[in-house]
Amino acid sequence: MGLTKSEIFTDAQNEIATLAKAFAHPARVAILHHLFKTNSCICGDLVDEIGLAQATISQHLKELKTLGLIKGNIEGTSVCYCIDQEKWSEMKYLLTAFFDQDIKPDNCC
Repeated sequence: MGLTKSEIFTDAQNEIATLAKAFAHPARVAILHHLFKTNSCICGDLVDEIGLAQATISQHLKELKTLGLIKGNIEGTSVCYCIDQEKWSEMKYLLTAFFDQDIKPDNCC
């Protein structure tokens, strides 16, 4: 059996690509902004804040949770979400190292 395409790339390259999905939709960026702005767990006020349907918000929350950037706790009949600080720090470190690369002017075509 052959290699999958992700296997030809480094772990860091795969991780950067995976984490970049968090920023691939403005709704997910807005959700992350709101979580940072409130600086606490949120339990369902995103529909009014973001302006999208609950089902759409839920899909984006699921994607962010799958990526590990947020975590959720069940409280009664709702799920409360907050930033996963450890994963966020890991992502910042990885992306900062990636974005801090510079091109030497001599090597440009």
